[in-house]
Amino acid sequence: MESRTVRPSLHVVPFPVGRAWLWQDGAEVTLIDTGPPGSAEALADAIRGCGAGRGRLRRIVLTHFHPDHAGSAAELARRYGAEVVAHRADAPVIRGRAPAPPPDMAGAPEWERALFDQVHAPFGSTSDAPAIPPAPPCRVDREVAEGDLLDFGGGATVLSVPGHTEGSIAVLLPEHRTLFTGDTVARLGQGPAPGVFNLDRARTVAAFRRLCARAADEGVETVCFGHGEPLATGGGETLAQAAARYS
Repeated sequence: MESRTVRPSLHVVPFPVGRAWLWQDGAEVTLIDTGPPGSAEALADAIRGCGAGRGRLRRIVLTHFHPDHAGSAAELARRYGAEVVAHRADAPVIRGRAPAPPPDMAGAPEWERALFDQVHAPFGSTSDAPAIPPAPPCRVDREVAEGDLLDFGGGATVLSVPGHTEGSIAVLLPEHRTLFTGDTVARLGQGPAPGVFNLDRARTVAAFRRLCARAADEGVETVCFGHGEPLATGGGETLAQAAARYS
């Protein structure tokens, strides 16, 4: 689970399920998502690999509450004293004060239901896919909503994309033409598509189309997915083409 450099300021740490992204502004690092529980040490190694010493993790941005994204947030927040940022609708779940609503799998295709059963099998089972334990409760220091600005990457814009979860967000760096999609968009199989395991699939598809259109309008080059390899160049155009398949 070693980190890889996508661009000089952008690094990815892949996990068996999902991935985390590190954005570097000089000696300060912003982490977008934290991987599943138990990933803190791998992410600490990645932060050190960026040349950022202890205490240089400035903030943790959680795109949503699912444990493959928020699983190591509590440990990293405690270790570094980093600010934790999440959408106001998902914040109660991340804090452990509200139950995590399950995805609606009723209308999901057979392959998605089978994948869900594997990924969410009891922890420690012999399933082919790694099970993911629940995320420990984590403080949320800043609750955000559509249009809020975060102080990294020359100014990061929060985009509200409900559907995967009620509080799902994407993060756009206009200055660097970079987009972090969370699980609203995944890069699987034939190319970018709406993510799986959604609270509301229809709303996820609508959010997917809006996000693809925004990426095209902003001339986005680099797209960082919650699942799947990043698009280093031509991301906005690729997302626009993907959205056309869901019109």
